[in-house]
Amino acid sequence: MTKTITRADIADALYNDLGFSHAESLKLVDCVFQTMVNTLAEGKELKISGFASFIPHKKVQRMGRNPRTGEKHVITPRTVLSFKASHLLKKALLGE
Repeated sequence: MTKTITRADIADALYNDLGFSHAESLKLVDCVFQTMVNTLAEGKELKISGFASFIPHKKVQRMGRNPRTGEKHVITPRTVLSFKASHLLKKALLGE
């Protein structure tokens, strides 16, 4: 079973590799994630060079159908994210 990496794990890596204090490391991780959230919430695309792109897409209201009952209902408008891995990330995952 694989382990899920957490904010604390990332902060520990900053602490161990770069020498930041535990508090500074966690604050830095929170700041980076909050900046990412704010950017995406504004509807802007987020590109992290060498890693990936996060692209928000607005979905309009439409009619949907419950596949079990066949009952129709309105699917509300929303924003969804697509994740596009960079070529460097893809190469790393393939072991190249």
